[in-house]
Amino acid sequence: MSLWGSILGSCALQALAQTPAAPPPTAAPDEALLTPARAMVMLDNQVLRVPGDEDIDLTGFHVYHQVNDWLSLGAGVYAPLLKGQYGGFTAFDVGAHLQQRLTDRIFVTAGLAGGGGGGGRSIEQSKVLSGTGGFYKAYAGLGYDFGPVAVGMNLAKMKFTHSAIDSTQANVFVEIPYSYLVAPFSHHGQGLSASDARLAAEDSGENMLTLVLDNFKQIRPEGSFKGTLGVADLQYAHFLAPNTYWYAGLGVGYYGLPLYNQVLGGLGQRLRVSPRVNLYAQLGVGSGGYAPEKINTDSGLLVYPKVSAEYALTPSLGLSLSAGYLAAPKGSSRNVTYGLALTHHLRSGAAAAGWGDAGAGSHYKAFRVSLFQQTEFHVRYREQDRGNLQMVGTQMDAMLDDRWFIPVQAAVAYSAYLSYPGYGELLAGLGLQTRAAPGERLQAFGQLMAGTNVHGPAVKASAGLRYALSDRLALNLNAGRTEARSSSGQRFGATSLGLGVDYLFAVPVR
Repeated sequence: MSLWGSILGSCALQALAQTPAAPPPTAAPDEALLTPARAMVMLDNQVLRVPGDEDIDLTGFHVYHQVNDWLSLGAGVYAPLLKGQYGGFTAFDVGAHLQQRLTDRIFVTAGLAGGGGGGGRSIEQSKVLSGTGGFYKAYAGLGYDFGPVAVGMNLAKMKFTHSAIDSTQANVFVEIPYSYLVAPFSHHGQGLSASDARLAAEDSGENMLTLVLDNFKQIRPEGSFKGTLGVADLQYAHFLAPNTYWYAGLGVGYYGLPLYNQVLGGLGQRLRVSPRVNLYAQLGVGSGGYAPEKINTDSGLLVYPKVSAEYALTPSLGLSLSAGYLAAPKGSSRNVTYGLALTHHLRSGAAAAGWGDAGAGSHYKAFRVSLFQQTEFHVRYREQDRGNLQMVGTQMDAMLDDRWFIPVQAAVAYSAYLSYPGYGELLAGLGLQTRAAPGERLQAFGQLMAGTNVHGPAVKASAGLRYALSDRLALNLNAGRTEARSSSGQRFGATSLGLGVDYLFAVPVR
């Protein structure tokens, strides 16, 4: 696997270095391309009954993009915080959220979502609690809009296939709406027109996308796992003020205990030391672990204060070192942490002033966000066939030019693997696509990604076709091959076939 990944990676990087970028499309000097797009973050909480066992409370974090006045589509994650001993239980879903106003303030809401995940007090108990890992959630209720936020309550049913969880309960929620400016995907790399530059300056902001390789050194561990844990963490941050931000992150183990996972969110503060050096302090709260018998986070509640120092390699790319302390207040897990991170900054308007004039050098940067269903065939581990896996996931592509892009992909199974729930993958890499001339609907692409699955380090190569439905939506069909190797040297392999829907857009950045 390592040799194969190295050869393909070297070829892709060499091609990237040798391939000239196509000239960006040219807009009229005052052509207005930016339009507002609407989305929301939803936080919710429900306590599910577990017959014959302790209840489990699941807190959800979801991001929905508004398709029209009443329909939003998106994805989310659930994890427990305070009830039971279910640390490490995590579930992911994709879904549709419907909302219709009855008055200026009161609205009705309904939704349907499905996905996969799981966990439990022990590896064996996870089969009882989570079944095959697949689940659905259906809900309906009422909400009240206060303006900056909306709150409400649903009656929700959540059921895991062949598991003890089949519960109908109250589900309280908070919606935080936000909007952002988008332009056509095809204008990636083009400089902003005068009217768009003015609009972007008025709507200035900053976001950060960070990939962290974190190391957790345990302090007097009580669980059966005693070693140092390596975690790959993908974190998104949005600035509320010039140097204050909120963030949300998803982490999975890549060595030591690959089955470990965590979901964290919180607040951070930046201190500018010089034009190229920044210091950060952040406090996160969330849930994580993997079966308290392995690593004792008890109910899953985590608190994570961390500091980091960043050096700006370019105006948009920073490298940082971090140190922190991760603790499970209801469990015995205590960890000193240290890590290395790479951050991509997305700045627009006045937020870019630290690197010069806010309008100078501003351009459109294209992104593609996909929701997909994937089947993994011919799954083999320890030289034995393990059946098929059914998975749902999401992928974000950041365009480098009209041919090359950086894909980041997360997927989780809703069918059992090795008789247990909770198989998942987190991958990132490099992709290449054919150029699409104006009016062309069909496009071929390929991508090579590396990351982790439940066994440890993994590599995935895939290729496929994308069909444009409009300038904002497309369908993609792809086939691929995943290879991984456990810490004991055992090989994992699977062939995949996936179908997804893509949302395409560009945003103004400096």
